[in-house]
Amino acid sequence: MDQKEYFSKDSFQPITVLSNKEEEIQRPQRTYLSDVIRRFKKNKLAMFGIVVIVLLAILSIFGPKISGYDYFTNDLSNNNKPPSGEHWFGTDSLGRDIFSRTWYGARISLFIGIAAALIDLVIGVIWGATAGYFGGRVDEYMMRIADILYGIPYLLVVILLMIVLPQGLLTMIIAMSLTGWINMARIVRGQVLQIKLSEFVLAARTLGSNNIKIMIRHLIPNTMGPILVTLTLTIPTAIFTEAFLSYLGLGVPAPLASWGTMSSEGLPSLVYYPWILFFPAFFICLVMMAFNVVGDGLSDALDPKEKR
Repeated sequence: MDQKEYFSKDSFQPITVLSNKEEEIQRPQRTYLSDVIRRFKKNKLAMFGIVVIVLLAILSIFGPKISGYDYFTNDLSNNNKPPSGEHWFGTDSLGRDIFSRTWYGARISLFIGIAAALIDLVIGVIWGATAGYFGGRVDEYMMRIADILYGIPYLLVVILLMIVLPQGLLTMIIAMSLTGWINMARIVRGQVLQIKLSEFVLAARTLGSNNIKIMIRHLIPNTMGPILVTLTLTIPTAIFTEAFLSYLGLGVPAPLASWGTMSSEGLPSLVYYPWILFFPAFFICLVMMAFNVVGDGLSDALDPKEKR
């Protein structure tokens, strides 16, 4: 058969393309933020951590009101009662309701952890961004100061300050924030050193933007990924430090309650009344695990290599 007869005109049909559809993108565009959120939602363990943190925050607000008992009221006639319908988490050696004390202690533990982490965030970002952006002698002097402070054991500084200063929430936050910002500063400095030579920073400098505006508008926003990951990992560290100090008797003063003080009070009764120690210790482990898995999830979601 002749090739011309095989490919006749009837074998072809003209394609009609509308002029307004030629440049249309078939796949919807995704912004960087929406892509990060999509990848984070796929991480089931990280989403579980978010749910745990939200539930703990809600219970820390409304939990003491649910049971109907005060966290500081002593009732020696009901001391060391096991968990029951009346006292859901049981009572301690002074007859205080452990359920109410657990959620009141959650307020203090979460407040100390979040407050100390936010102070570390502010100081660390300012210090690291300034050192990385200006470089030279400014970077040398600032980072040598940070290295000297980093060389002092963290817990030793905190314990010494807790002994010298009067006990209280403010003292504990100050003690944990004195050297806790150094890790954040180092991470921010490393990111700024990489970004400050980028084209958009040079363009902003050419257009007349001052140093503060460049750091606030261009450098710090482009380091938010590592900053958020470090922040989520700093909070459980601060909570554990508070629990450790309270366990040593350097925590919040009585009659205030935190998970650390409750664990310290429950240790002598571990053999005969294990529930007194179990509940605060369990929630310390739970909140630390929740923040760590959220931090890991953010690290994976913000990693450009994970983009599909």
